Amino acid sequence: METNVNTTPRQSITDLLVHAARHHSDSGIRYCLGGVEAAFQDQSHPELLDDALRVLGGLRAQGLRPQDKVVLILERPREFLTAFWAAVLGGFVPCPMAPVRGDSERWAAQLAHVDALLDRPLVITSASLGAELPPVDGLSVGILDRLYTAEPAEPHSAAPEDTALLVLTSGSTGNSKAVMLTHANLLASMAAKNGHHRLTAADTSLNWISFDHVAALLECHLLPLSTGSRQLHVEPSVVLAEPLEFLRLISRHDVTMTFTPNFLLGQLNSAAERLRDSGERLDLTRLRHIVSGGEAVVRTTGEAFLDHFAPYGMAPDALWPAFGMTETCAGSVYSRKTFPEVDLDSEFASLGTPVHGLRMRIADADDRELPEGEVGELQLAGPMVTRGYYNNPRATAEAFTADGWFRSGDLGRIDAGRLCLVGRSKDSVIVNGVNYFSHEIETSLEQLSGVAGSYVAAFPTRAPGADTEQLVIAFHPDVTEGDEAALYQVLTAVRSSVVMHWGFRPSVLLPLPKDAFPKTSLGKIQRSLMRRRLEAGDYDSHQRAVADLTWRMLGGYTAPASDTERALCEIYAEILDVDPDSVSAGANFFDLGGTSLDILRLRSRIAQRLGVTGLEIITVLRAPTVRALAARLTEQATSGTPAYDPIVPMQTSGTKTPLFCVHPGVGEVLVFVNLAKYFVGDRPFYALRARGFDKDEKPFATFEQMIDCYVDAIRARQPHGPYAIAGYSYGGVVAFEIAKVLRDQGERVDFVGSFNLPPHIKYRMDELDFTETAVNLAFFLSLIDKKQARELPGRLRGLPVEEQVIRLMDLAPPDRLAELDLDSQKFGDWAELANALTDLGRSYRPTGAVPSMSVFYAIPLRGTKQDWLDNELRRWDEHTTGPNRYIEVPGEHYTLMSPQHVASFQAILRRELDRALADADAHVAITTETEQSC
Repeated sequence: METNVNTTPRQSITDLLVHAARHHSDSGIRYCLGGVEAAFQDQSHPELLDDALRVLGGLRAQGLRPQDKVVLILERPREFLTAFWAAVLGGFVPCPMAPVRGDSERWAAQLAHVDALLDRPLVITSASLGAELPPVDGLSVGILDRLYTAEPAEPHSAAPEDTALLVLTSGSTGNSKAVMLTHANLLASMAAKNGHHRLTAADTSLNWISFDHVAALLECHLLPLSTGSRQLHVEPSVVLAEPLEFLRLISRHDVTMTFTPNFLLGQLNSAAERLRDSGERLDLTRLRHIVSGGEAVVRTTGEAFLDHFAPYGMAPDALWPAFGMTETCAGSVYSRKTFPEVDLDSEFASLGTPVHGLRMRIADADDRELPEGEVGELQLAGPMVTRGYYNNPRATAEAFTADGWFRSGDLGRIDAGRLCLVGRSKDSVIVNGVNYFSHEIETSLEQLSGVAGSYVAAFPTRAPGADTEQLVIAFHPDVTEGDEAALYQVLTAVRSSVVMHWGFRPSVLLPLPKDAFPKTSLGKIQRSLMRRRLEAGDYDSHQRAVADLTWRMLGGYTAPASDTERALCEIYAEILDVDPDSVSAGANFFDLGGTSLDILRLRSRIAQRLGVTGLEIITVLRAPTVRALAARLTEQATSGTPAYDPIVPMQTSGTKTPLFCVHPGVGEVLVFVNLAKYFVGDRPFYALRARGFDKDEKPFATFEQMIDCYVDAIRARQPHGPYAIAGYSYGGVVAFEIAKVLRDQGERVDFVGSFNLPPHIKYRMDELDFTETAVNLAFFLSLIDKKQARELPGRLRGLPVEEQVIRLMDLAPPDRLAELDLDSQKFGDWAELANALTDLGRSYRPTGAVPSMSVFYAIPLRGTKQDWLDNELRRWDEHTTGPNRYIEVPGEHYTLMSPQHVASFQAILRRELDRALADADAHVAITTETEQSC
């Protein structure tokens, strides 16, 4: 059996690929196109080499020279690895970078920063991602598919000291650093790693981590390549959507080595009972070890994982807790075949011993080495340690001690030669293996109304036995003392913003007085001190006060009365990470913290636990409490479709004038879910949904019929004014017409809002045939990208409608279709409904007037924002008797209410609502007083 030993010294990592192509030509990489049941593609080592050399020809044609930088924004593993090796073979320096989807402003800032940092590199991306790239002045972009040449190019001979790879550190858009790793670093690391791993050509590795994470590229690609091992790569979404796919892939493809952070172990533990009950068989006997890094391994989590899956052949010593950093070429300290025996009395697993050549020491604040067993900063040295950060001499100098040791920023101790970490000296939080910097979270939350600036602290805590660190948000609420409704509203806004920006919930929210924030003489909050106080119980009374307030605002506790209600309480608790015993039968899914993304997980859990499939998203919106949803699930099996009601209560608390928001041109109201959460305790928020979604439900025949139906529904919910009406996109003119009818009926309408739409829509509606409408719907639902949305109408037009729908469905990501519960029939029906709404708009011409409009404008679908404002939106002035207000909001037409912008948008909208309604009340008061005096 051939091992990784070479007879000739390797000079660069190019030698790894060339050697694998020559000596392991029958092995290579398998790319899984989905879960275990999906198809896969195989690429042998010689094929990888040939593909990369042909892309190299295209890179050289771009004028690149050795040591020029190449940024790789590629999500599909095969595309990434081909481009990566093309750069390496040319002597260029690749730098992986993850796309920042859904936030073009942040993505543009990040691209501009990296463009300047790396001396104007070439950005290589796919055609679809290229269409999504935000505009950045001077950015040089190459599309991978266009770089292939007919003949392979000749590789460059790199020197060991040449930079082989740049890896961006975590950080905000302006301060990411680029870690320099030389060929010598990487070669030394691969050889040293395998002293622990002991891989051979007979092994198979599995990677599901994206390649902007250093472990994916080094631990799960370069290492197995250096030994001629077979590799398996799958996109992260496959495992994140269904953790059991991780084990299924291991079983199906005879995986012997893989990597995962601790949080996935916890998710697999939660899924173990479901796997056992299903009777599904797995074979994990070939799996030799799972390296677990990126965050601390909780001993009890690791033990439970090994115990749960032992019946499937999992070895009792298969889990290897490990430590590594980008600066140390990923894994560099491993607990090999010793967990959990060596950690029986510990909360966290120790991390083992260093690889050959790596030296580690624990030092005090003056960089003096401490004796074994004492806690201090972990410092590292060795041939696999970076020499610094590209184009950042200050950061490089700060990262090393005077005697050349790298400062890890981690606090730890060494016991009997084994590394144990006890914390970090850097201000960050690691949740589910991802590093979040405290200042980024704090800066975002400080923008919320009701949160005092410079009095926000984000820091980690970890409950005993928890699978991952948890986030604590301490803040000073800038609300009137004793105003519980206002405080609860701020608590909801803080929690919602964290969820929507970072995808996880804070475990503790602490509204504190200003004097509870310890600060240095320079005004910096001492987060570590606040963490110690929290864990010592100093904030217990504040936590109890928050829990009591939340309990009362949610209506207290009502015990579940049926098996279905009990199951839903458990499902709500599992998704929203709360105690199941605290979830009341009256608990509202969204008041507990659920978001639009969580609805998709809720549908999946209900199907698994209760066997109810096809649960409509609108059903959850209309019946969000445990009791109401349980009743709907029961009715679903015994009765037909309920009568049409356009009103969808998105949130019903608060005493201010309710806001009614009309759907956009696609007819659906899911877009309002995240916005409505910010109105908790403030004012009710109702959305109006188009007719035609439910079975045997006919779309509106005329524009006037739609308006009359909506007015009747609004008055049934709120019989008399004052009213507040708004609409998103197409819904803006519908809101205008609703306001006119209500005023004609003698009612007060104190607020009329249009979210980025002018009064004259006929010209746009005339442009939209079925093809354009279906493509726009697919883009709105993230089934296709921006480039495809521009190109597809011309390709699809002329085909039968059914064929157009099928082709759009073929382009859509399967996971996204599953999330939305869409198939060709459902999408086709939705497109027909959207087209019917478009037809209604073709005959619409605005007439009449209302007193005033509040027009919220963002980047339009085409043209500049200023042209859009001056030449289109200001035509609302023709249809009001008084002055209008034009209010700029962040984002683009389709993203102004998306997770990255909704916090800003809601603050602007709520301020404008409060102003308009207060002004109207004042005007009425003055008028009444004047009439009485006469």
